[in-house]
Amino acid sequence: MTGPGRRSARTRRFGGTLGALCALLLAAACVPGTDGSGAAGPGGGAATAVPDPSKAGKVTLTVWDQQVRGGQNAAIERLNAEFERKYPNVTVKRVARSFNDLKKTLKLALSGDNPPDVVQANQGYSDMVAFAHAGMLTPLDSYAGLYGWNTRFPQTLLNLNRVSADGTRFGTGQLYGLSQEGEYIGIYYNKSVLKKAGIRPPRTWDEFTGALPKLKKAGQLPVQFGNLDKYPAIHTFGVLQAQAAGSAGPVRETVLGRGAGFDNEATRTAARTLAAWAEKGYLPKGANGKGYDDAAKQFADGKGAFLITGTWQLADLRKPMGDSLGFMPPPPTAGRPLVTTGGEGLPWSITSKSDHPDVAAAYLDFLTGAHACDVLTEEGVLPVVFGKAARKLDRDTAVGRMFTGWQRLNEADGLVPYLDYTTPGFYDSLSADLQGVLSGSTGPGRLAGRMQQQYDDFRKQQDAAGTDAGDGR
Repeated sequence: MTGPGRRSARTRRFGGTLGALCALLLAAACVPGTDGSGAAGPGGGAATAVPDPSKAGKVTLTVWDQQVRGGQNAAIERLNAEFERKYPNVTVKRVARSFNDLKKTLKLALSGDNPPDVVQANQGYSDMVAFAHAGMLTPLDSYAGLYGWNTRFPQTLLNLNRVSADGTRFGTGQLYGLSQEGEYIGIYYNKSVLKKAGIRPPRTWDEFTGALPKLKKAGQLPVQFGNLDKYPAIHTFGVLQAQAAGSAGPVRETVLGRGAGFDNEATRTAARTLAAWAEKGYLPKGANGKGYDDAAKQFADGKGAFLITGTWQLADLRKPMGDSLGFMPPPPTAGRPLVTTGGEGLPWSITSKSDHPDVAAAYLDFLTGAHACDVLTEEGVLPVVFGKAARKLDRDTAVGRMFTGWQRLNEADGLVPYLDYTTPGFYDSLSADLQGVLSGSTGPGRLAGRMQQQYDDFRKQQDAAGTDAGDGR
């Protein structure tokens, strides 16, 4: 990386294919079929040939997704059109919803008599595990063997889309989805705003936090932020918690059900920091009432020096901001590795009631292949695995830095899974509690205690369920 705020005198490029996602090691044992040997398919028999959608007759494939943002929407529209051109007998009927709308409506749609064929179902207990346990999704292990998905993606990535046979745990068991995108929470910065305040883009976490009071004194909003949609606070808090922990391991182990929990100093420090940012005016006043998209638009208009959010926002921001847009993974504390919240985008799954599972499988394969990775890259979206287009990127642009950051985070084992994976109700409870942290009604100790209690209660339920299964009850 060049020095902050400076471009290299020459264009620097990078290449290579992303290796295993070491940051998300789940140590899950392989299940039958995940080695590509051909496991039992949805109907119980072993599939022997790659399905040919052109021989399926006239098909309408109904797809629900949440790829509504600029680059994501452009990429999926391109890929859907190309899939239809490749298979003229297939029509992709797309239903695009925001993340929150999809989360609210998907369960009802899947339980109905005429569910979609393909959906994006969020990883973790509240969505994918619940849907798999209820028999609403089709296991993909047989297709994985046929299409070579097991070698296309690292097992550690595929494991995040697995659900155990008893439907009680994620990270192991049968495969229920494929993800197109890599993603992580980074720090966007407005170069023009920083320059007005006489501040260079930070290189360390201390430089970042030290810039906030300087920006405030200079009359600039330090961090643009809107939490009406609730999930933004989970992301920002996750970054602060990971920085306080000093590495990805402790929080990751807890999210995956193997750690000591959340009642610790890292959690309390993150809560104190978030509350202090709100109290000192580093965040907009009334942030709990400001929408996520409104905050992003205001940042693009120059109202705010920094914006802490995911890589999925980059394509939307670079269009209005141009060269004023900067991006970086959260800069590390001196002497510590890079660390942040992240992993992979929402996976694409096949519903169990689909009349066209073979066509749906071909669609999933098309969306996640080498060509699709290049389409994502061209639209400013981060693919899980890099293709030819990634090798042509200029590292000194915001997009290039996003790609470089993905590589560096994986090399540093620095990705922490999203906190809402922890329990089925964690998303709702944590998002509500963090609104309280921002308003001052929930203290750091109370937050840590509530997170710990939910974690402990769920682990006890899981242990009890495992005991009952072992006893044959």
